Amino acid sequence: MTTTHPVATTTTPTRALVRRPGRWIDGWDPEDAEQWRLEGRTIARRNLYLSIFAEFLGFAVWAIWSIVVPQLNAVGFTLSVDQMFWLVSAPALVGATLRIPYTLAVPRFGGRNWTIISALLLVLPTAALAWAVHHPELPFPVLIGIAMLAGVGGGNFASSMANISFFFPASEKGAALGLNAAGGNLGTAAVQFLVPIV
Repeated sequence: MTTTHPVATTTTPTRALVRRPGRWIDGWDPEDAEQWRLEGRTIARRNLYLSIFAEFLGFAVWAIWSIVVPQLNAVGFTLSVDQMFWLVSAPALVGATLRIPYTLAVPRFGGRNWTIISALLLVLPTAALAWAVHHPELPFPVLIGIAMLAGVGGGNFASSMANISFFFPASEKGAALGLNAAGGNLGTAAVQFLVPIV
């Protein structure tokens, strides 16, 4: 005769989210189905939408120099072809380099906090470019410095992807990261379509 004994199952209780000052959350576990259902999905989606918007702006700022530079000589600048190539490539070089510290900033400052900070930093290169196009007498080193500021837009991509990867369970992470990346790439497309019109 065979006896069977019920198999003991252990369930991990849902950890409550603890909110701290500065918009920090302790106890986050996107793999906890109950936590995900109760609060997690809403928090993750809110962060995804903010991240998509910030990345859209970042890519737009990062790519704008490739649209503006070919038009600068038409408004009074006297740039050589080599100088124009440098102005277009400087944001890409700085943006690629900034991806390392931007990725490390997410755990240090918090994902949402860093997303807001990095999005606000985009005002600097945008305002500087808006000012510079009205001053064709600017020396090339000043222009290259302003172009380098636009590299902060490229750094946004790394921090944005690192941030969103923390928020979603494995079953939804691919879709979330894909939407996030697409939002950024749409920023490039938007600036390429809209800037020539303006």
